[in-house]
Parts: sequence; C-alpha cells; structure tokens
Amino acid sequence: MASRSEQQRLTVVVSESALRPQSFAAEVRAGLSASPKRLPYRFFYDAEGSRLFEAITGLPEYYLTRAGQEIMEARAAAIVARFPRGATLIELGSGSSSQTRHLIERFVQRDGRLLYVPVDISRSMLEESARELLAEFPGLEITAVAGEYREGITELRKGLFVDSGLPKLILWLGSNIGNLDRPEAVEFLRCLRALMDAEDRLLVGIDLRKDRRMLEEAYDDAQGVTAEFNRNILARINRELGGEFDLSRFHHRARYDEKIGRVEMHLESALAQTVPIAALDLAVHFGAGEMIHTENSYKYSHAEIEETVAAAGLRVECQWLDRARLFTLNLIAPSHS
Repeated sequence: MASRSEQQRLTVVVSESALRPQSFAAEVRAGLSASPKRLPYRFFYDAEGSRLFEAITGLPEYYLTRAGQEIMEARAAAIVARFPRGATLIELGSGSSSQTRHLIERFVQRDGRLLYVPVDISRSMLEESARELLAEFPGLEITAVAGEYREGITELRKGLFVDSGLPKLILWLGSNIGNLDRPEAVEFLRCLRALMDAEDRLLVGIDLRKDRRMLEEAYDDAQGVTAEFNRNILARINRELGGEFDLSRFHHRARYDEKIGRVEMHLESALAQTVPIAALDLAVHFGAGEMIHTENSYKYSHAEIEETVAAAGLRVECQWLDRARLFTLNLIAPSHS
C-alpha cells in the first residue's frame, strides 16, 4: 500500500471515456456490423491487453522498444539539459513509463523535484506505474489522466498541470504515431502544436520503413504473444458484453503493405460461423476467411517524417537513431512562422 506521502503526490483524473463503458459496446456494434468488419485498436488496452503488450515489448522480434530504450539511455541527459529547472514532463500513452524513467531520473537528480503528467487509456496500468515511480523518486509529483489522447489534451488545455510559465516537454514515445494514418497524424500533431508555447518541445518516437520480413515478424512473433494480444479484443467482448467468441476459431494475421508503408493487423475467421453477443442483442455472421481489421502501424521514411511534422506547423530540431538505424526519436519544436 502506498504511504501517505505517496498518496499526497498522486492525483488521478478520470476522463469521460474511462467512465463510459457504453462507448465500447457502441463501437463493437458498429464495427462488427460494418463491411469490412473492424474493431478500434484503442480497445486492445484493458488490463489484460496492457499486460500482453508489456510482454510484447520484451520479445526478441519486437525491436521497437529496445531501439527506443537504446536512444533514450544515450540521449536522456542531453535532452534534460535543454530545459530549465521547473519544466513539466507530459506523456501521451505512458503505459509502464519504462523509457520515461531515464528522463524522470535526470530531471529529479538535477532539480530535486518534477511534475509528471502521464495520459493513458488503461487506468490500472496508469495507477500501477505511477505508484512504482513515486516509490522510486521521492521528488516526483504525478497528475495522471486516465482516458484517450484527445481527452488528455482537453484536460491539459484546462491547465491541469501547474503552469509555472516554464517549458513543457511532451512525450509521445513507442511507435504510437504509427496507429494514425498520415492525415490523422498531421491533424493530431496540430492539436499538440496548439498546446505548445515557443519554448515547449515534443519528443516523438517514429519507426522507420524497413525490410518486410523484419516488420512482419515484429507483429507476428514466434511465441504467439502478439496473436494473443490481438485476440484479446474478442476475449474482452466475451467478458464485458457476453460475447461467445471461440478464440481458437480466429487466426492472427499481420501483413506489411510496402507501398503504403504500414503493417496491417487482422483477425481471420477460420470457418463460416455466427457469434452471439448478448449485451448487444446481436448475432455476428462470419464467412470462412473473413477478416476483422484491428490495427494499422505506419512506418516512415526520413522525408515523410519531415513532411508530416512541417504540415502540422512544427519542425524537427534534433533526430536520434539507434545503432542499427531502425527507429528514431525526434525532438520537435514549433515552427518560427
């Protein structure tokens, strides 16, 4: 149990999406009634889905986390040195905050304190990681937002954090930008740009285009953890909506489209079947081989990174790569115009 001092240093803001279980039901109904069928990727991240994703990040095929960690370990001190004392650290899609620890440690060592504002859709993961960080760093204060990115931005616009007039560093790590198609990525970066003053910075992890085999193995590992993660969205429908999905009858599929530059994840029905979902009073019919689209993960060339950032009214101030040149961390600033 957290000590009183840790409790005093933690505030959790629960957004509307975290309080609206009916939104899951409505989107499941809409997605499984559509043609082609789809389920939004953000519903992967219930407690079990968050656990499975953390397992994925440690898999030998999943290079993204290791590459991001390598860059962060090498560059964290230099990144922190760019900011004055009292800066605020904000993170979108914080998860376990594993990479962010390097920045938190250096800010706290230098300044004696830090306000950290993590935003994550999984309230359980958010609270668990927050308490671990508070136990590790006595100078840390956390205002956590449980909800989707856009609601997190809304909370930030309300002045959720203590606005000292000093710069903010906003983190969007992993490869989370890849879940948005390219126009959506520009639009979302514009939303972040609207939060930023001239001295604020955005640190974004962006995965690079690369060999098809490496990418498909990263999203379809030999141990089957990613397949379990993908099928967990059906297990969640069973748990929360009274679905009767037999998970063994749905195969995980991950394919890289080289022209578009994205990995596409689907669940494929192994046979013709009908699946009742009691809470929706719905029976979903599947043909043999019919797909449910669950996620895209876009990959970028260096030119595409520059173009996307510029279209949002931003500029790449610094870019760092891992030794194998698989992944990038990009420190992004508002454009001068």
